[in-house]
Amino acid sequence: MIRQRAWLLFCAVVVCGLAFGSGPVRGQSALVISISKPMVAPAWALAERRLLALNAEGVELWASKYLDANGYLLGAANWGIEDGPDDAVESIRNWPIAHALGGPESIIERWDRAWEGHLDQYTNAKDPSTELAKDGMYYKEFPTAYDWEHIGEGLGPFYWYGLSRPADQRYANRLRRWSGLYMNEDPEAKNYDAKLKIIPSLFNGSKGAKLTNNTQEDWNGRLLPGTKPSTRFLKATNILGDHPLNLAATNLAFHAYLVTQDVKYKTWLLEYVDAWKTRIAANGGNIPSNIGRNGEIGGEWGGKWYGGVFGWSSADEGVRNYVLRGPPEAFGNALLLTGDQGYTQVLRKQVDNLYANKKVEAGRVLLPRYYGDQGWYGHHDGEKGSAGGLTNLREVETDIYLWALQPGDLERLPKREWIGYLTSGDAAYPLAALQQGLSEIQRAAVRLHADTSTSDFPPHHTRGSGVNPVATEALVNLTLGANDPWLRTRPVAAARSGASLRSGQAPRRAGRGCRRPGGENYPRRPHADAGEYASLLLSKCDRPGGRLRRAPDRERCGGRTILCR
Repeated sequence: MIRQRAWLLFCAVVVCGLAFGSGPVRGQSALVISISKPMVAPAWALAERRLLALNAEGVELWASKYLDANGYLLGAANWGIEDGPDDAVESIRNWPIAHALGGPESIIERWDRAWEGHLDQYTNAKDPSTELAKDGMYYKEFPTAYDWEHIGEGLGPFYWYGLSRPADQRYANRLRRWSGLYMNEDPEAKNYDAKLKIIPSLFNGSKGAKLTNNTQEDWNGRLLPGTKPSTRFLKATNILGDHPLNLAATNLAFHAYLVTQDVKYKTWLLEYVDAWKTRIAANGGNIPSNIGRNGEIGGEWGGKWYGGVFGWSSADEGVRNYVLRGPPEAFGNALLLTGDQGYTQVLRKQVDNLYANKKVEAGRVLLPRYYGDQGWYGHHDGEKGSAGGLTNLREVETDIYLWALQPGDLERLPKREWIGYLTSGDAAYPLAALQQGLSEIQRAAVRLHADTSTSDFPPHHTRGSGVNPVATEALVNLTLGANDPWLRTRPVAAARSGASLRSGQAPRRAGRGCRRPGGENYPRRPHADAGEYASLLLSKCDRPGGRLRRAPDRERCGGRTILCR
């Protein structure tokens, strides 16, 4: 299929060239270019093809273990922040991207089954401990009311599905219906104040904005057997007012406009984004983390622009500052619809403000991740992760650079990995990056086969999370020249796990006489690579009763010895 697509693309280029001015100029003879020798495919091209193919095998492996015939996740359907509806599809949300980039049709077919099953499963799933889920966690195939950090995580793959199936009528119908939830088109969903141009609560959805304080059950559902009550949200009850996270709702209108070309979606999107743009400018370029129901900055938190759950000084125990989750999507959407770089400048100004309050220690630049009554605090270099505080800052900085290509934005980015390749032109990078993707598939397959979880144990564990044997980052970077959208909210445990690439080393090869899946001995071969090993993991142990385990007393293969038994 990939070869056929490449041939069709080549034919299209040739035909276009013949049709539009490629013929001989008057007075000149026709130019004939003779191609008589086949070119040996470069190693990176072969690795790219291998990665596309192995992604499809990884999808099959994951689906066969964690989905039933209806596409239901073979696990408990819970409500809440620890193990909620969004988590059921979050770890596999790059499947549609893997297909759109050139993967086999089987990828999008399996995704379609998983998505349709997901919507049905969580429409029927109930949690009597909270009004939000007692009659079903989804209503009209959409979360009844939750925050957009988690609604957005669950919808990511739905948006990307449109890259593969833009003419699917189900896709267009859902975009219209779900966008209408925020455009006052559904009388059951009062989510938008058209006069003040706000979404009046952190919790909103198919049953409208929640205008009462949150309980622990609203946040995390019923207490599951074998667990203790969470204390994380004891102080996080006030969810009133608009929040930057709500800007992620513009993704619905953006994709609805792309599919339908109905200008009403573009109009609403720009209206809501421009209202935030104006407020941010009035706040010195700092994105407020609360807009009161009266339309005033900090209106629900005593006038403090930095107040609010998931804000600059979040009230939850996790101290999660999600201020930069929502604005990048919204201002990026507005930029694409208008071409106005003023939307990029909104994000750049916020980053400028962080740098204006930096600290430098031992040569490291530390940026503040929080703001409270005492001013800026929680300085961090962003290299080793900061618990909950602007953890996606580096990805936002990367987006700003890619959107405008300004030298000043590039100066702030570490010159490594893909950005390092863009600045250095290192010819070895593409192959190394693709090999890292193959290695990621290998490691995910190992974890998947070693997973002994059941449908209800351990509690608050989403089955299949962290074991998705599909890798798309290198493909997105190298084929589209784009920042991988999966990185912004990708699970930390699975993100950027390939330390070997950062150190400039290719994935390790298996040693002589290593026991590979199936119990066979595979001698050292000069061309054995991560792709070959990943393929063996995916095929040899995919059998009834097959199970992967570590064997520390044996010679280790590629960092671990794997046996099937």
